[in-house]
Amino acid sequence: MKVNLFLGAMVLVIGSGLLIGGHREVRAGELAADSDYKVLPPIRHGNLTVFPVVSATSHDTNGFLTLDEGLRSGEVEVTESGSVRGMIRRRPPRGVIVPDYPVRDGAQVNKLVLVNNSKRPLLLLAGEIVTGGKQDRVIGKDRIVPAESDPIDLDVFCVEPGRWVGPSAKFDMASGASAGVMAAPSVRGSAMAAKDQGRVWSEVGKAKQEMQVQVEASATPAAPATVAELGRTTSYARMMQNDEVKSKVDSVARPIEQEYESTIKQLRDRKAIGVVVAVNGEIVWADLFASTNLLEKYWPKLVRSYATEAVVTRAKGAQVSEKTAQAFLEDMHGRHETVDREPGLYRHTEVSGDGFKAFELTSLLPKTGFAVHIAKMSE
Repeated sequence: MKVNLFLGAMVLVIGSGLLIGGHREVRAGELAADSDYKVLPPIRHGNLTVFPVVSATSHDTNGFLTLDEGLRSGEVEVTESGSVRGMIRRRPPRGVIVPDYPVRDGAQVNKLVLVNNSKRPLLLLAGEIVTGGKQDRVIGKDRIVPAESDPIDLDVFCVEPGRWVGPSAKFDMASGASAGVMAAPSVRGSAMAAKDQGRVWSEVGKAKQEMQVQVEASATPAAPATVAELGRTTSYARMMQNDEVKSKVDSVARPIEQEYESTIKQLRDRKAIGVVVAVNGEIVWADLFASTNLLEKYWPKLVRSYATEAVVTRAKGAQVSEKTAQAFLEDMHGRHETVDREPGLYRHTEVSGDGFKAFELTSLLPKTGFAVHIAKMSE
C-alpha cells in the first residue's frame, strides 16, 4: 500500500491496520496518494549503500535545538537522577511557593535527568549517546523538550556495562568529538523497538567484539597500544573514539559523507531530507527529517552510525535496487500502533508492520504540527 508519509501528522487506523503520517483518511482496500518521498540513485562504498531521499514538502525547523548544540554551548545539562537538586532553572516569583525537587535515592541505570536552559525547544533522537556520569547511556526514544524546562526524567539504556563510577554526575559528548555519537542501527534498534537493557548490552557486545576482530585484522604494526585499549574498554562511545576504529569507520563513512553532502547541496531546491540505508544488499534503516537543514545537522553522526554497522557486518557483496528502497519507504501499513504524547509539545507514534517498525515524532508546538523525524527499521 502506498501512503503519503509526510503531509500532515495524522495517525490513521484502517480496520486492524495503521498508516503512519497519513494526510487523508483511506478506506480499507483503497490506495492512498503517492508518497511525497522519492528515492534517488544510490551512493555505494564497500558493503554500505545509502539512497538519498527528497521530498515535495519541507518545514521550518530553525527553531529546534539539537542535543549536540545544547551540550556544546552548556545550555543543556544531563546528569544522573541522584543529582537533580541544584538543577532547578526557574526562580519562582515573589510569594509563589513551588515544590522542591529532592535528591533521589540514587542514580539509576535506565534514568537520567535533563534540563534545557535554552530559549529553543530541544530535539532528542533515539540512538544519541551521552558520555560521562556513572555509565555512558543511549537515548531510548525520540522526544521534544520544551524551552527553559524544569528537570525532566529521560529514559535511557546503558551502553557501558563495565562501569558504575565517575568523577562527575554530568554528561557530555564523547571527548574530542566535533559531533556526538549515534549508535549503529543494531544498537539503536534494540533500544527503540525491544526496549530491553539486556538486548542493548547484547548488541553493544556484538558490535565491540566484531569491531575488535576487524581492527586486529587490519591494524598497522605501530598500533598495538590502540588495539589493546579497544580490548579493555567497556564503553561504546570510547570504542568509537579509538584511533583504529575511527580510521576503519572513516574509510567507509567519508566517501559516503562527502558524496552525499555534495548531493544535498545540488538537491537543496528539491528538498533532500533523508536516507534509506542498506548493508550487504539488505535494507536496514531509514531516517527522514522535516527539512534539509535538520538532516545536515545530524548527517555527520548518522553516516558514521551507518558505517559502523557496515564495518561490523561481514560483507556478502549483494546489492539492493532503487526500486526496493522506494518500496521500503512506501510501506507504512502496520498492524499495531502505540502513541505517546505530551499535549502541546509532541506526539510519538510507534507502528509495527510486517517485517518492520516505524517511529514518527510529530511536533505539537505552536506553528508546527508536522513530523520532525521518522525512523523505520527492518526486523
